[in-house]
Amino acid sequence: MSGRVSPPVGVYIHVPFCRRKCPYCDFYSVGATESLLDAYTDETVRRVRELRGESVAADTVYFGGGTPALLGGRRLARILDALSGAVCLARDAEMTVEANPAADLLEFLREAAEAGVNRLSLGMQSAVESELKALGRSHSPDDVKRSMEAAHAAGIHNLSLDLMLGIPLQTPDTLAQSLDFLRETAPSHVSAYLLKIEEGTAFYRRKDSLPVADEDGQADLYLQTFDSLDRMGYTQYEISNAARDGLWGKHNLKYWNDEEYIGIGPGAHGFFRRERYAFGRSLKDYLAGGQPIPDGRGGSLTEYVMLRLRLREGLTDQGMRERFGHGIPPVLRKGVCRMPFRRFFDCDDTHIALTRDGMLLSNPLIGEMIGWLEEAEAAEKD
Repeated sequence: MSGRVSPPVGVYIHVPFCRRKCPYCDFYSVGATESLLDAYTDETVRRVRELRGESVAADTVYFGGGTPALLGGRRLARILDALSGAVCLARDAEMTVEANPAADLLEFLREAAEAGVNRLSLGMQSAVESELKALGRSHSPDDVKRSMEAAHAAGIHNLSLDLMLGIPLQTPDTLAQSLDFLRETAPSHVSAYLLKIEEGTAFYRRKDSLPVADEDGQADLYLQTFDSLDRMGYTQYEISNAARDGLWGKHNLKYWNDEEYIGIGPGAHGFFRRERYAFGRSLKDYLAGGQPIPDGRGGSLTEYVMLRLRLREGLTDQGMRERFGHGIPPVLRKGVCRMPFRRFFDCDDTHIALTRDGMLLSNPLIGEMIGWLEEAEAAEKD
């Protein structure tokens, strides 16, 4: 019997535990106790085993949070063992775990590597002590170095460091210190993203008094970062991400390529069988067997355009034809060729992509393009 083989999905597992809440963080997290960690692991293993009836293949696994390292290697291994028995996991699957830099990661990383983890994402955020303190972080730049050394000792060599931009006290000079740190430590991947002050966070309550750069200053910091990463040999492949040697984050590429992924855990989102869903932000409900909330159909043309334009590759005629059976809609080509839009786009007969300047205005520019598509669809209906 022949038929179309579904492409492999990603698996995202949200680990909702932190030692303390950072003042800028809006991700769902709670305090950790041994009993809660065990209960969470038991419930996650149960839910993972339910995937056996879905007959799916997976080629990326991502433990996000929260602070997934708080699970410890034994619990992490239990979840991965259940996953390998529930889905067809590719031999070369990218398996990522997030961790905060710390002096005692070696044992955890050894156990994680034995369980199959081959990529580590470290929440560095800054290499400047005063900025780390302003962010409520407890680690030091030396902790980052020790954590990277521990990862290498454990056999994990694909390392990603987070760098926050536009944070309190940051200036072009202090950012240069963090960029010099990246040059010295040479991680394979860098996620560099502008601080977004989310409602409900401690930073939001202090937003009018935070010593942060204005919009123009943030733009300068962004351009400084990615221009510097260019010179270090990194390739920017997405608005906030750059990598050496083609070691792009395969799991996050599933989001930006509008591909499917299974989300598990309180606060996790998923996109599976063309349906989007989200778990409630409640560990209590999750442990009680609470089901995710449907969030509508996914995979539309407008959704694809919105997500793909985050990538430096942008929209391609080939990709559009493979997904939708037609090339890039003419209304988009016509729109981006108009002034003043032209300087924000790189386009030719085969693709449309945002320039680096355009990435600084990605939200309004992509919103404008979605508006063109919706107007064209409405005109066709009339």
